[in-house]
This record gives sequence, C-alpha cells and structure tokens, in this order.
Amino acid sequence: MTRYGAGRRPSPDAERPGPAASGERGPATPEPAPQPPPGARGGGAAPDDLAMVLAQAEAAAIEAVGGFAGGLYMRTTSPELLLLAVIAGLPSDLFRHWWRMHVNRPFPHSEAYRSGRPVYLGDAEEAMRRYPQLMAGLPFPFGSLYVPIIHRRETFGIIAVLRPGTPGRTVEEADRRRVTDIAARLGETLAAMPAEGRIQWEGDPLAVTLPSVSSPPVRFGTFDWDLEEGTVDGDDGWCAIMGTPPGLPLTVDEVASRVEPADAYGLRAVALHAAESDRPVTRRIRLQGSDGRPHLVEMSGRRRRRRDGSDATRLTGFLVDLGAGPVVAESADRLPQGVCSLDRLGRVTYVNRHAETLVGLPRSALLGTVLWEAVPWLGQPAYEDYYRSALLSGDPANFLVQRDQGWLSVSVFAGYDGLTVTMGPADQPAYAPGSVVAPGTGMGSPADRAVALYRPVALAIALTEAVTARQVSAVVTEELLPAFGGRQLAIYLLNDRHLYLSWETGFPRGFLHRFDGVGLDEKIPGVDTLTSGRPLFFESMHHLAEAYPGIPLDAHVGARAFLPLIASGRPVGSCILGFDQPRGFSPEERTVLTALAGLIAQALQRAQRYDSEAALARGLQDGLLPRRLPVVDQLDTVACHLPGTQGMDVGGDWYDVVETAGGVAIVIGDVQGHGVSAAATMGQLRSAVRALAVSGHGPAEVMGGTNRLLIDLDPGQFASCCYILLDPAAGRAEAVRAGHLQPLLRRPDGRTEVLDLPGGVVLGVDADAEYPVTEFYLERGAVLAMFTDGLVEVPGVDIDFGIERLRLMLCDVGASPLGDTADRLINEARRTTDRPDDIALLLAARWSEAPGTTPPHDEAPGEASGAAHEDA
Repeated sequence: MTRYGAGRRPSPDAERPGPAASGERGPATPEPAPQPPPGARGGGAAPDDLAMVLAQAEAAAIEAVGGFAGGLYMRTTSPELLLLAVIAGLPSDLFRHWWRMHVNRPFPHSEAYRSGRPVYLGDAEEAMRRYPQLMAGLPFPFGSLYVPIIHRRETFGIIAVLRPGTPGRTVEEADRRRVTDIAARLGETLAAMPAEGRIQWEGDPLAVTLPSVSSPPVRFGTFDWDLEEGTVDGDDGWCAIMGTPPGLPLTVDEVASRVEPADAYGLRAVALHAAESDRPVTRRIRLQGSDGRPHLVEMSGRRRRRRDGSDATRLTGFLVDLGAGPVVAESADRLPQGVCSLDRLGRVTYVNRHAETLVGLPRSALLGTVLWEAVPWLGQPAYEDYYRSALLSGDPANFLVQRDQGWLSVSVFAGYDGLTVTMGPADQPAYAPGSVVAPGTGMGSPADRAVALYRPVALAIALTEAVTARQVSAVVTEELLPAFGGRQLAIYLLNDRHLYLSWETGFPRGFLHRFDGVGLDEKIPGVDTLTSGRPLFFESMHHLAEAYPGIPLDAHVGARAFLPLIASGRPVGSCILGFDQPRGFSPEERTVLTALAGLIAQALQRAQRYDSEAALARGLQDGLLPRRLPVVDQLDTVACHLPGTQGMDVGGDWYDVVETAGGVAIVIGDVQGHGVSAAATMGQLRSAVRALAVSGHGPAEVMGGTNRLLIDLDPGQFASCCYILLDPAAGRAEAVRAGHLQPLLRRPDGRTEVLDLPGGVVLGVDADAEYPVTEFYLERGAVLAMFTDGLVEVPGVDIDFGIERLRLMLCDVGASPLGDTADRLINEARRTTDRPDDIALLLAARWSEAPGTTPPHDEAPGEASGAAHEDA
C-alpha cells in the first residue's frame, strides 16, 4: 500500500513562473520555495515527488482559469474519505473544516469524485441552488470548478479551483477544457508513478503559495563606466533595466537623461566619490525605465586600479532595480495607522512602524509568521469568517477587536497576491457586555453575530453525519467547544427518570461520576435545566455556588452553561459547557447556545432510535448467520464476517455450508441494502437455500427456487448468490451463480485464478431466469475462496483492481492453515474503521492427504472447521 503524507505536516510552498507575456494561459512548473524562517508555519521535510506533482497540477489549474485559490483532494485508506492534499492561495488552518471530505456528502467535491463527472459553478447563486450546504459553510460570492482526477477507470481524487464569480454566466467551455486536460494529465502521471499499491494521501495538506502577478521582480545588472570616454556599458541585466540593446554603450549624458532631474546629482556623485575613495559608494536614485515608469534603483560603484597602481579611469559596479517595495515601505511608515502585508497563507511580509506599536511586537518577530498566530487576539474564532470572507470574496472585511490596551478597528483587504490588514484605535462599542469578564468576549459584536449565524448551520451539517450517540457527542466536542472557547463538556441522557453520564471531556477524572444516575428530583443545575426547559448561565463558579449552596465544585474557577436537551417537546437530557475563566454571556450568545442545544437534542434522539434499531438488526443478523460450520470429512471450511461501520452497521451478507445427499453445498450471498429489512431477507434466503439443498435439489433448481421465493416475499428486493455443490472425496464440483462475484481458486502449486462461471441475473428480478451449471474439479490441497463485494470494492476504483489484489494475496499465502489464510485476506479490512459495506469470506479446501490420514492442521479436523464470525 503506497501512502503519502503520513507522519508529517508538509507545508513548504511551491511557486511557479507567472503567465507568459502574451497572456496565454497554460500549465506551469512550480518550484519548492526556500525553507520558511524560524517561527513560520510548515518548517520540516520538503515535499516528496507526489506532493510536487500535485502542487504543480493545482497551481496550473488555478492559473489556467484565472482563479485565486484552490484545493486538491486525494483518496485515502478509507474508501469513503477524501483528504485535502494541496491547498493553494489560502491559509490551511482557516479552512480546517474542509480538510476531510466524505464522498457521500452533498458537496460538489464529493459528487465529482463519486460520479467521475466535473462540476462547474459559475457563481454563488448557482452554488446555493445546487449545493446549499457548501454555501452554508462558505457564504461568499465566488465561482468554482471541481474536476475528477481519473486515469482509465481509476479515480485518484479531484481538483478544485476557486475564482471570481460570473453572475448569470456559466463556466466557459475553454476553461472547462483547460482544467479537464490538466486533471487528465495528472491522472496519467499518477498512474505511471512507481507504487506497491494504491497511490493515496495521508496527513495534513501541503500549503502552496501562488506566484505574484502584480509586483515587478527585483532585477540586477553590472556596469563598466569609462570616465575618460564618458561611456557606460553593461551586461544583459543592465541593458534590461536601462532598456537599451546589448553591446551598445551609453554616454553619461544619455544615462543622465534617463534619471529623474532631482536625482541627476546623485549619478555624478557616485562617479566623483568612487574615483576619490577605495571603498564602494552606493546611491539610491530614480530611473526612468523602458516601461515608462520610474524605477527606484541602487547604484554601487568603485574605481578599478591599473596594474601599475595609478589612479583609475574606470568605475565598475552594479545596478539593482528594487521594484516598488522600498517605495511602499517608505509611504506606509508615514501613515498614522498600522499596516501589515500578508501573503495569501497569512504570513507577514511587511509591517509598518505604527503596526509594530499596536501589536506590541517588532518586525523581526512578525516577518514570516502567520499574523493571527503571532498576535493571538487577532486569531479569535469569532474573526475567522472575516479573513475567509476577504480571501474568497475579494470584498473588504471590517471588525472590532478587544485587546488589553483598548479597542482596535481592523480592516482586511484581499488581492490575488495577498492581504493588507490595517488597524487603528477605536472607541469601546455599546454592545460590549459589562460582566465579570473583560468586554468583548461575549457574542455581541458584529463579528460574533456573523459566527452566530454560521455556527448553527455548521453544527447542523456536521450532525447529519453523526449516527450514534457517541458520534453526536464527538461532533459537539469538535464544533461547539472551539466556537465558544469552552474547555469542558458533559452530556447526560435521560432514561427512566434518571440522568446518566454519556460523554465527558475536560473535567477532572472521576469528578462527574457522583452525578451519574441522579434522579429528576435532585436539586442540581443539570436536572433543573431539563425539568424547567430553561438554560442556566453562570458567569463564574462563585455565582454557581451562590445559586446551589453545597454543590460539589471542581478546581476550575470559570463559567458554566447548563443547556436543556429537548427534542419535539420530549426531554432527552442535559448538556454542560464549561470554561476555564469567568466570562459573560451576551443575549446573542445565549440565544445561539439554546438553539444549538435543540439541534444536539434532535441528533441524540435520532441516534437513540438508531442505536435501538441497529442493536435489533445486529442481533437478528447474528442469530441468522451460522455460529459454526459443519465438520466434513476431507474438507476444511472457514468463514469470516465483518459488519459495515457506516449507516445501519448491518447488512445482508451471508454464507453457509450444508451437507446434502449429493455432497456439500458451499453458499455465499449478498442482499441489497442495509438494516433490519436486509437482515431479515438474508435469513429467509439462507433458510430457503438450505431447505432446497437438503431436499435433494440440484444447483440449478436450488437457485431457481430461491429466486422465485424472493420475488414472492419482497418484490423489488435483490440479492446475489453463488452456490457450489462439492463432492469432497472425488473433487467434483457443480456451480451456479446469480449475479455474484466469481470465486477464486488457488491450486496446490500456488497458481491462483478467477473462475469463469457463467451465471444468471441477480435473484429477485426475473421469475423465469435460468441459472446454468458449470462443472469443475477441485484438486487435493486446492483452496476455493468465495466473498462479497465489500472485501474488494473501493469507491472510485474499478472492482477488478480489488479482485486482482485479493488474488495476489491468496497466491502468496503459501501452505498456511486455512484459518491463517482467512485472517490474512481479511486483516486489512478489519483494520479499516470506516467500512461502507458488510464483508463475508468463505474458504473451502480439500485435504491434501488421502482418506484415513491425519489432515494437515494443528487441530483435529473438527476443530479446524468452523465459522470465524466477527462483529468488529
């Protein structure tokens, strides 16, 4: 298995040249940027080959369609999960919620990956209409393109490009073709890369800085000034800056005519001082460039001595075109407000003197760092949406910030090359809560109101993926605590008029156990908030102790919020949100927390129903699958079953080994769907197959009778099945197949092949369907492997790839006991925690010894044959 990004946090930049002078769009080659300075994000290992290939493709796609940012998602070890491998033009930490993308979520990224077809969104209106959940999390006016990375029938990931919206106009065909071509070339490159298994991504995203398109580059040239002749000649760099043809010297007067009149003295002063001194002389002057704009240049020269030691008649030196940088610095330092320039990853590239004073840090400590990390009070979660808004919409964002020395008004302006942040003193706003905490930490500010609108939607989206009560609690921990700066969380669920602790984090070990199982007649805030239906807010533990004298308190001195969990008028439980420090709760914040508590209650109520149904389905499935396979002379059988870990956690996969008058029937099948219905149908089909087989019917009759029974039982329900009747003594086998995957056959010499068994349609479609019988021979020492698609199917990858991989694994097991062989084939699936489907595996092997000898196992035959039935 080839994995990339594991065990590291890659975030060096990849840069590439800007667009061609002609303005033609096309792919470019990114280069790794220098290692970041100390304190900058992303120090560490340089990108590997895969990372560089992905970074190049993403940067090329963004340039090709005039975008300003984008991300490239890659498949992972989990078939249902994509990870952000490259993020370009955006600070990765501000978009941490989008690092992981489930392929079954209603997002354009997921649809492009699932379907293999690109998704193009011209503007925010179209995106809101087609993907409202995307715009709920990123409610900004941008256009976007999402193109799958495919080679033949293998999907590696998707390329996403963000660009300014085009209201009323769809994405042009030329732009579609450009990105599609880049994705196709990337797919070919990935398919050709050396790999032991699937190329996939693990770890954090690689951050990429896009090339600058507005700042002129610094240019460098050398010159030779003949003082006697009055001519100046130079290299190609000098000629490029001066705008003259190479090899054509300029007179001093011609050079002087290109200099701004006020700086003409400086030009001659260089010559005068250099001729009189042994040291280099440097002078900053303004030069009229060939492009018609004044260039700020630095000219440095020194006299060249003759070999005999006499005075020089020539000056040599260099000329540096500094671009606009020093001019901007000089101008910004004269402004009465703080100015910071950042790249699009948030790293500081310039700070004026007033900004140094306002943030309380020198330039040397800020340059190269991420601004909101170096200055924590600029990095509060309440302000993140403002940075995202500026980066994605291009519109200015303005908000107020509270610091120890008073309030600041902060504005963020975004462009293709980066951000400009301005700041200045501001008066304390009227909305600042007057409580035991310093003003501004509640949710009364405009910034907090923006978050108040977003957080319920973001939490609701996350809760749609949570199925069990534990998953709901984990989502609340990940979303609710960071949003409000909380440190402790506890969730109690109501059962039989008692509250039982279901989830806790951040509290001292064992502290909450004393409240586990309390009745609804107890006088404690967790009970009172549920019985009254009103949330309770305490700005400090002192206030909590005053309201509930004698209640046990932990060591924390911070605030507490007790929220009732009530769904559809029915009590579900209560939630405790704790803070390390005293704080106030503004009216807006109380409203938001109360609304979020309702969402949590509904999710928990849904999870409780799920848990009950899942437990019923799991019990039903466990009862219907054979607990032990029969002991058969001259034949070993081993079976494994792994339930899926998504959705209902239970499906319709089944297997069986049945002794009949004509031999031993080996059966495997898969009912479409999940849940109680699928499990019940599975049990009925297994019983039907067993009854028909024991009654002496042949393989074709067994399959045809089961097909008709399924149509009668549940029209519209489908199932696949493979049935093999085997004579263990003679090795003769008869097989029928109804839409099921072909079995694998490992011969005694290790050669392993996919059997070619003609088959009919799946069960439940056509009552008159016919199922042809195929005869084959099972040699002594041969192993027959039958399995369901959950073992070999991966979203976005052709199923033949998984079958071939399983064939090679079976080929390599050697002369292992059958149980060890089953473990090896299913171990990787067992380690996968995000399985979308059930997995069933049934192995059968003829003893390699003649009848009457001891079988080649550590145990007796009766102990070696059995069902390895697992629920993990």
